[in-house]
Amino acid sequence: MLSSWSFANISFFQPPVFLMVGIPGLEAVHGWISIPFSSMYAAALTGNCLILSAVRRTPSLHQPMYYFLSMLALTDVGLTLSTMPTTLAVLWFDHRLIGFNACLAQMFFLHFFSVVESSVLLAMSFDRFVAISNPLRYASVLTNSVIIRIGLAIVARATLSLFPVPFLLKRLNFSPNKTLLSHSFCFHPDVMRRACADITINILYGLYVVVSTAGVDSLLIVLSYTFILCTVLGLASPRERMQALNTCVSHILAVLVFFIPVIGVSMIHRFGRHLPPIVHALVAYVYLMVPPVLNPIIYSVKSRPIREAMLWVLRGKCQS
Repeated sequence: MLSSWSFANISFFQPPVFLMVGIPGLEAVHGWISIPFSSMYAAALTGNCLILSAVRRTPSLHQPMYYFLSMLALTDVGLTLSTMPTTLAVLWFDHRLIGFNACLAQMFFLHFFSVVESSVLLAMSFDRFVAISNPLRYASVLTNSVIIRIGLAIVARATLSLFPVPFLLKRLNFSPNKTLLSHSFCFHPDVMRRACADITINILYGLYVVVSTAGVDSLLIVLSYTFILCTVLGLASPRERMQALNTCVSHILAVLVFFIPVIGVSMIHRFGRHLPPIVHALVAYVYLMVPPVLNPIIYSVKSRPIREAMLWVLRGKCQS
């Protein structure tokens, strides 16, 4: 911890480093805790890379639905890699220091990939709406050029939304005695509360980003599924209804896996300051680690073409 007396005459201070923590109160067993964490990181990277490889190598999967699934898998790889180095460094080697600028960079990419994932899930709901409500025009509406433009719009939206965040933090005056973070990575609500200045602008802008991205996306996803349900109920036979709804099950599960932890971590940081630090840590880990692990499992179990393509890729790797 940095001592305060050496900075007593400095009016503006930014810490050269922050001090991260793993699981508060369980530091003595970090070595054992690193085993499930390492397994989850390995599962997330392996599963999502398998999906990317399966879609790339299987011509029958070169369809809009699977292109969007590839975007989701690529986003999950990015989200995993944004926290894995510092988390495993803390758990394996007790390396707890992170530079101020490195912290801001990690924070940007962590939230960037979260916003991208929310947007990709919205695009996937639009894909399901077009496929069910107007199947004859599905291929003509979601052409490759349209999908590329959607992907570029998603990246641009996330970049523009989060670009001001590091600069809003760099203008703040920090306290030399408040350099201890609550996680093994840099999380925006956590970092801004280390400042000893007025953070009203940071709070309001953070709230704006959450509402304008995850909030709007969740409402539009609900709206799209309302239209999908109306279309499905208009189908003639129960068999057709079940077939149409079955194509949405994987996406609905992926939406729930992502947005339930998002709501949980938002509520914890807004209203749960009195809760023990371990609760904040565990909710944050669920938010960042569970979706990248579960998404490949959900799609491999519920989608037969994806499952068969992933097995084909694995057999090819084993034989080579």
